[in-house]
Amino acid sequence: MRARKSRSTTRSTANTHAKPATRRNVLPARLSPGMACDTAFRIIARRHLGAVIAQHDGTCRGDPDALHQIRIALTHLRTAIRFFSPMVDDNVRPEVWAELKWLNSQLGMVRDLDVAIERIVAESGDELAVVAELQRWDEKRAESHRLLARALQSARYRRLVEQTSTWIESGPWSTRRSKEAIRLRRCTLADHATERLTEWETTLLKKARKLKKLDVEKRHKLRLLNKRMTYSVESLADLFADGVATKQKSILKQLRKAQRSLGQLNDDARGQALAASLNGAGIEASRRFLNRKREKKLLRKASTAYRKLDKAKPFRSSDLAPRSEPEA
Repeated sequence: MRARKSRSTTRSTANTHAKPATRRNVLPARLSPGMACDTAFRIIARRHLGAVIAQHDGTCRGDPDALHQIRIALTHLRTAIRFFSPMVDDNVRPEVWAELKWLNSQLGMVRDLDVAIERIVAESGDELAVVAELQRWDEKRAESHRLLARALQSARYRRLVEQTSTWIESGPWSTRRSKEAIRLRRCTLADHATERLTEWETTLLKKARKLKKLDVEKRHKLRLLNKRMTYSVESLADLFADGVATKQKSILKQLRKAQRSLGQLNDDARGQALAASLNGAGIEASRRFLNRKREKKLLRKASTAYRKLDKAKPFRSSDLAPRSEPEA
């Protein structure tokens, strides 16, 4: 069995290393406020696609931390595409997006199982009944990981990386000659970031005011919007001048607090669904993830974070370093 796993890992290392596009323009190492949006998009997207590739082998081997990191990198990349829409909305983007969504779904099942197993271990100890239950969870995790490893070693995954890299560098979005397309590419990053973050902030805080009334699905959508905000602010860290860095950290602190609470609520909902699918222990196992007191506490924490975020009045134009002419 071990030899078979070793050969599989070898094939992964030797044959499934998808490579990004090789003909790439040399870009600045850091973002700057006056940088043109097309340059900024390439810098950010390259970083996160590279992070996805870097965690490939570890994820294939079954490393939970590598799996977590590849999902974060993938979400960062998808957030960057959303952040720079409609600049990058060409006829190739829907296909790139669909493939990134496919990869995220492949990663998601195993990650959800890892989180559920960690929760059970942390709260239950080593009782015999729990050990038996964990065996069923581990079996499901092993099966899901086999499917994930197969996906990551597939030709589809290699095409995904190559196509995404080529699209980032020289997709149709980068050569369209209409006045609007040129304007979007040349717009300064400071101008675009201020407009985009303000728009997302307004939507986030509006939805957050109704947090305690949201059902599981709508709460999940709020969590995704919160994550986009958080990841975008993190990706734009270069733009915040020293005098504003403290405010930026404060904003991120509240976003992360809300994200953590909403994430735990989402993990509970996913844990219930996964437990219901376990052979022989569904109903009993799902009760581990039902805790009304915990739910109320997490909702209260998220609501408090959003109130503090609202008072901070984030993402005004003055928060970014002074604007300058677009850079190449």
